[in-house]
Amino acid sequence: MTVFSATGQPVAAKAASLLLRYPDDDVLAALPTVKAGVATLPDRLATPLSLVERHRAQTEPTRLAAEYVELFDLRRRCCLHLSYYTAGDTRQRGEALLRFASVYRQAGLVVGDGELPDYLPAVLELAARAGEPGWELLRQHRVGLDLLGQALERERSVYRHAIDAVRAMLPAPTASDLARAADLVRSGPPREEVGLQPFALSPGGRR
Repeated sequence: MTVFSATGQPVAAKAASLLLRYPDDDVLAALPTVKAGVATLPDRLATPLSLVERHRAQTEPTRLAAEYVELFDLRRRCCLHLSYYTAGDTRQRGEALLRFASVYRQAGLVVGDGELPDYLPAVLELAARAGEPGWELLRQHRVGLDLLGQALERERSVYRHAIDAVRAMLPAPTASDLARAADLVRSGPPREEVGLQPFALSPGGRR
């Protein structure tokens, strides 16, 4: 869990993955490795990721956990599941999750126990380990990342800096991306409470 690739984007993706996960004992134990890996990155990535790393290193674990649950598990607009932003609670989200899962299988990787395949830390782990398949998923879901970043900015959450680092590694949003994001800000994700199998869906942060 704490092994980083040599340099560059794989390191940044791995660091962001760990920094956006629920702060359990294993994740917090990895902070020294995260700090060392982030120190090798260019400033545009090291600076935002370091802000999150320092926050986690300097904050009492129970407070970190409560903060994380309040932000990511209880606030739909801060959802860490990428397909939620564009598919919401609809059958289309079930189809999106199947597409995510197919990418993991093709890369020879599996999603962690209890995680959905569109969980952002899992997708970042995929990018760190398999390269292009993970980055392609992140590019395809740029709108969700932008909406998440905006929500975290409104909350003044330190985690917005991790999203900033991820977005800095992707192409700039297109005019279509910006228009779609603006539409979703006005309307919210689609809703349709049926047809979501085979995945048990939740907008929260850890599942």
